[in-house]
Amino acid sequence: MILPVHRRSKRGFLLLEMVLAMAVFGIAVTGFIVALNKMADVADLAQSELRITRILDSALDETLSLPNLEEGTTNTTVGETGIELDTTIERIEDLINEEGQPLPDMFRIKIDAKWYANGAWQERTVETWRNSKMYRLQ
Repeated sequence: MILPVHRRSKRGFLLLEMVLAMAVFGIAVTGFIVALNKMADVADLAQSELRITRILDSALDETLSLPNLEEGTTNTTVGETGIELDTTIERIEDLINEEGQPLPDMFRIKIDAKWYANGAWQERTVETWRNSKMYRLQ
């Protein structure tokens, strides 16, 4: 049995429509997967930045709460994270207030964090000042 010509072309047209629909769907799914991958990378970066910020804040709070500050540099490693902290305490000389009076016993506390991530060494720093008599009991 021979089918009319217009039916054969209709069947071929449906096959072409299906192939084009599959191609468009494939392109859309690929774009969606790439977008999800980028979002995951950004979330990992944000989580890493938050972790480093918390570690630096904790180290700074710990150093600020010391009753006696002594000049020098100490190096510590945070657990198994591979993050190295260099804590530097140095006396600030010749510091005066707004009224021109000297401010004795002032120290600068600086904490440098270094870690290896994304194929390169990363660094972050936090610092503050503190009077050495701040936490002494009298």
